[in-house]
Amino acid sequence: MATPRSVRLSDDVLRRLGDLARRRDTSVSGTIERLLDEALRREAHPGITFRDGPSGRRAGLVVGPDVDEVIRTLRAVQQEGVGDVVAAVAEATSLTEAQIRAAVAYYAEYGAEIDERIAANAQAADDLEAAWHRQQQILAGPAQ
Repeated sequence: MATPRSVRLSDDVLRRLGDLARRRDTSVSGTIERLLDEALRREAHPGITFRDGPSGRRAGLVVGPDVDEVIRTLRAVQQEGVGDVVAAVAEATSLTEAQIRAAVAYYAEYGAEIDERIAANAQAADDLEAAWHRQQQILAGPAQ
């Protein structure tokens, strides 16, 4: 539940918040909450940032891929039974071990959010593949 708070903001900051809220078609209050939440997460996880994309706003490495991509790769490497998983992921992705550990630390705290993104991406990939197959059937013409 949200609790009202009184905060003093300069006219310039309030103007920029209003502009951002309008561009994103959201309220100033919602924009403040999102920005503050992301700032707190970045403070707790310095190697993490947030970015927009076709599938929405998501957590990613400051220099590198999205956290969900690192976690998907980590899981794939774990299934191979590799001993040093972090080193294997680093080798497979050209990321540093510190970057991988930053993604894992973020996942440890926000795992449900990352798991939802992984599931949504998998569903989107399945949907695109099914659409491609339907298109190929149309292009092949009627069965003889």
